[in-house]
Amino acid sequence: MTTSQTQQTDWHLPHCPAPTDWSVDWAAIERAYPFLAPMASCEQDPTWHREGDVLTHTRMVCEALADMPAWRSLPPTERSIVFAAALLHDVAKPAASQIEDGRIRSFGHSAKGARMSRLLCWQSPEMFELDTLPCRCQFSIRRQIVALVRYHGAPLNLLKRDDPQRDMIGLSQFLRCDLLAILAEADVHGRIADDTDDLLERVELFRQLAEEMNCLTGPRPFASPHTRWLYLRGRDISPDVEAYDDTQFQITLMSGLPGSGKNTWIDANLPELPVVSLDAIRREIGAPPTGNQGPVVQLAKDRARVLMRENRPFVWNATSAALSVRTQLLRLFFDYKARVRIVYLEPSWKKLLQRNRTRPEGERLPEDALRKLAERLDVPEINEAPQVDYY
Repeated sequence: MTTSQTQQTDWHLPHCPAPTDWSVDWAAIERAYPFLAPMASCEQDPTWHREGDVLTHTRMVCEALADMPAWRSLPPTERSIVFAAALLHDVAKPAASQIEDGRIRSFGHSAKGARMSRLLCWQSPEMFELDTLPCRCQFSIRRQIVALVRYHGAPLNLLKRDDPQRDMIGLSQFLRCDLLAILAEADVHGRIADDTDDLLERVELFRQLAEEMNCLTGPRPFASPHTRWLYLRGRDISPDVEAYDDTQFQITLMSGLPGSGKNTWIDANLPELPVVSLDAIRREIGAPPTGNQGPVVQLAKDRARVLMRENRPFVWNATSAALSVRTQLLRLFFDYKARVRIVYLEPSWKKLLQRNRTRPEGERLPEDALRKLAERLDVPEINEAPQVDYY
């Protein structure tokens, strides 16, 4: 979502500080956001967090954010996005923290926090007043919050990596680097430690590198979508030179939970193409939607190979909800020199539950199973294929 689109949504996070006093009403924030409560009993390593528990740290981060001129100068919706990310950036620490060699560690809390943040914003949009927005705006705002949570520590570590320029360009495809820098600076100010000056210098160097790489306030542009895809996969090419494209036909890979509207989208947009549908194969061979899906997937791949040998465009219609599943499929498709377009569909959570209840008996999932699928869902990202569309 571009800056102008973000401003058009006109979303304000409840209890986000606003002009003219910019005050943080922390008591109201704790009442409004129950996910904060477990943070109070989660201690942190005093070497890096002498302020104490995670809740204290989160409050200090939010107060630091509200004092920052760079944050105050953002448009209202962008201020709310960064403030929401500040509230959620350590949401997974209570679940991820453990004692190792006498030290408190929270390995993987950023990735776990991103998943938790996404589910919170999607399944409880009323908590954040996202349910007042059109579904597309909800989705776009949610993705920005989740990306900031996922990568909130990147500005402190990026320059230590083997190829920081490449990593910076890749990062810019997922989020706004200027917003990430603001969040990272607030994160540093929101703790008590001996390395504050060093960390603030790292954040500033991150800003400077993003500006040098032409990706501070938006994604680094590429000569073509195919060039971008090859570059993000690690190919040693220039982003500014259009890479040779040897793909021969297109495969549209659908992705989305059951009930997200994949069949309807295909009928409306690609009615002329053959469809390899896992649901159709299940009906054909009498397989249930749960349990071992190996025979169903194998039969679908066999049918896809027949089409790919003929260089025939087609649609792969399945949930394709997990990154590991998509990775296997994409590897197969790319081996046949296919140009892949991923189409991801996501209605509101309420709508998804309603649609699932009205599906045919053999295709309807138990609600618990649908929730477990949602917990494991990996939303397709732009580095997976030359074209990734969200509906």
